Amino acid sequence: MANKLELTWVGKEKELKIEPRILIENPALSNTAQDKNTENMIIHGDNLLALKALESKYAGQVKCIYIDPPYNTGSAFEHYDDNLEHSIWLNLMRPRLEILKNLLSSDGVIYIQIDDNEYAYLKILCDEIFLRKNFISTICIKMSTVSGVKTSHKDKTFVKEKEFILAYAKDAAQFSIFPQYVPLSKIDEEFQYYLEKNNSDNPDCWEIKRLKDVLIEKKIDIKNQTQFKEFIDSNARFIWRRAFIRNEYKSLSQQNPDKIFYVNKNGQEHYYYRGREMFFLSEKFHDCFTEFGYKHSISDLLGDIWLDINTGKLFNEGGVEFRNSKKPEFLIARILEMSTSKQDLFLDSFLGSGTTAAVAHKMGRRYIGIEMGDHAYTHCKERLDNVVSGVDNGGITKAVDWKGGGGYKFYELAPSLIVEDKFGNPIINREYNADMLAAAMALHEGFTYEPDENYYWKQGKNENTYIFTTTAHVTEENLLSIEKEMKDGEYLIIACRSYTSGIEKQFKNISIKKIPQALLGRCEFGKDNYNLNILDMATVEDEE
Repeated sequence: MANKLELTWVGKEKELKIEPRILIENPALSNTAQDKNTENMIIHGDNLLALKALESKYAGQVKCIYIDPPYNTGSAFEHYDDNLEHSIWLNLMRPRLEILKNLLSSDGVIYIQIDDNEYAYLKILCDEIFLRKNFISTICIKMSTVSGVKTSHKDKTFVKEKEFILAYAKDAAQFSIFPQYVPLSKIDEEFQYYLEKNNSDNPDCWEIKRLKDVLIEKKIDIKNQTQFKEFIDSNARFIWRRAFIRNEYKSLSQQNPDKIFYVNKNGQEHYYYRGREMFFLSEKFHDCFTEFGYKHSISDLLGDIWLDINTGKLFNEGGVEFRNSKKPEFLIARILEMSTSKQDLFLDSFLGSGTTAAVAHKMGRRYIGIEMGDHAYTHCKERLDNVVSGVDNGGITKAVDWKGGGGYKFYELAPSLIVEDKFGNPIINREYNADMLAAAMALHEGFTYEPDENYYWKQGKNENTYIFTTTAHVTEENLLSIEKEMKDGEYLIIACRSYTSGIEKQFKNISIKKIPQALLGRCEFGKDNYNLNILDMATVEDEE
């Protein structure tokens, strides 16, 4: 195999065998009073284990992912030298990104916010995981201002204002976005001409005037912003600037400098004058999604430099305090607006204070949020409860006219399925009841856990194969009873603690496995934390 271009680091060759855990709802922390059937999920626990728990059910279903992982600012890890520190960060990110890729739908997209410290490494890592052909863009976003304590080292470095958002599609061929527009506070100075049609449809009766002369003629005071705006809004279809052309009308209009040429091709209107096409101000008007709601305004198409995100009101946004670590609700709303539709599934595996879940809830998207720290209880739950009840008036609440409603379910990761007894022997965790054990075994074996109402041995299904998990001793009589109920073409796996010797070969359509022996070596049991000693999450400075 030919060598490939890739990023290498200490520990990359180590393969993690992550235990697939089941998720257990905590009804006391769920909020479903207004929506019993909600699909929204908040998961507390190590996010790598949580992502693994989601993989079998949600693979290929998530339309949009946004993550704001630890930035590795130099204080993010305990006492490592620089090279090892970068390796730890990459080992943190790689397995998570691999599962996130699996969760994305074929037309899905992932956005990863990052700063200078790991941007270059992350870009190469993502090229390797998502493939370089699926790279969409690096968005540069203004997240701070040149002020305050940041300027104390202005003679040694450039004051930090920006961060990056890396965007990768699952499949660039299937990816598309909803174009966004940014309102402009004033019109471009190049719009200095006015087309006076004189109430006629005949181009020979039309006149070209200077805009400033028309304003004087109509007694419009440009210092009176209300009056000037009203004139601009109502006359935008007549105000124009020159645009280059490369068709037959260039020379034709140059040869007839006093004539205005009007052409309607397939419903598209074109105007030509003195070797130029007339580009009207009305074409600059679009519906813009802003922090104050939708606004039909003069605007520019949003590109890959975002300078309009307001980071000055983050401290109290969402009603929870999370100093230096919040992202603006409008930032997440823009990403959702450009990349998703109502009811699309959105995921954030570094939930922090719950901003992304709160925004997704207000915007009618289904969501899954994962938070490993106690913020899941103290911030995420509290914030979402405020959103559900309608008392959260901050962020994008007014922009989307949010009044309250909906709900979410709160989940914990199940403990490890296999533990050691006092003699060091592997045993099934005693915290697992029969239903939990059956669900866990179905997950481990790649089955969908859905117990049948009529057949007790049909606990999980994978096409025409079923799985039955029991802690009882399986006898020949048990096997005969089950086999009589099986239909042609059906197969069954029985997972049990023990069985009568010899019955495992009695039927070709039934196989028997002992637990926990059948699971040993498949994955790493007993590990509840893959956070690699992270101390601080990503930070964003509040603006005073």
